[in-house]
Amino acid sequence: MIKPDAVSAGHTGAIIKIIEEAGFGIHAMRKLQLSRKRAGDFYAVHSERPFYQDLCQYMSSGPIVAMVLTKDNAVEDFRTLIGATDPAQAAPGTIRQLFAKSIEANAIHGSDSPENAEIESNFFFSGMDRY
Repeated sequence: MIKPDAVSAGHTGAIIKIIEEAGFGIHAMRKLQLSRKRAGDFYAVHSERPFYQDLCQYMSSGPIVAMVLTKDNAVEDFRTLIGATDPAQAAPGTIRQLFAKSIEANAIHGSDSPENAEIESNFFFSGMDRY
């Protein structure tokens, strides 16, 4: 998912280009704006953490671009491509090193496991004719 900071800064196309050049296919993609409730549903796993409310506010602050990507070893390869959560710690050439503003506004989200990738893609694309 390309986050609100990167979408509003006009980085969507550049980020998608990097993703495709890294060998990922885009199986499904949609641009939408999350309501505060919907952002809370997506990040429910963090609901007890002190940053949860700020995260929900941020993720509902503007449009995002949700994607389902395909590639062998997609989750691990994508996590490498996006870089560390803290852009100051992200490797050169990673999406977060290139486009993130801060740890909070870090340009992009990537699933951390194949199981979560399935859950997250269903969150954005369930009920749609995505296949």
